[in-house]
Amino acid sequence: MLRLAAKAVVPAPVFAPVLALALAGCSGEADGNRVTAGDARPFDGIAADETFHFSGTEPFWGGQVVGETLTYTVPDDIEGQQITVKRFAGLNGLGFSGELGGQNFDMAVTQGDCSDGMSDRTYPFTVTLRLGDGVRNGCGYTGTQPFTGTGSP
Repeated sequence: MLRLAAKAVVPAPVFAPVLALALAGCSGEADGNRVTAGDARPFDGIAADETFHFSGTEPFWGGQVVGETLTYTVPDDIEGQQITVKRFAGLNGLGFSGELGGQNFDMAVTQGDCSDGMSDRTYPFTVTLRLGDGVRNGCGYTGTQPFTGTGSP
């Protein structure tokens, strides 16, 4: 179960290695088997043309990535802001990087059961977002790998 923090602050120089470890050290397969450097295959669990949906709580945030376009939403801006992101496939997940409102936007996505802590849903991906100096945790899903539980697609 992933517990979501209101707002953890991690200094910018510390986050890059944390993001790399998140992509390298988390489960690369649903059954918990780790992908190692010897496998040398980039993560392919989310196709480049697939829509990836993500969300988090405390504060509420979310959005989706389609290709190189990421839409980021918050309750005060439900239409969201669109940014261009670069996609990086690591050994055990994906990274999406861009700039939002003059701040660095770096999101790591790894495979593994995730709970938003507020519903009876289980998501297939965990999300770690660094926006500026703040770090947020959340969950994600795709059309081919949906969440399960209340209101499942």
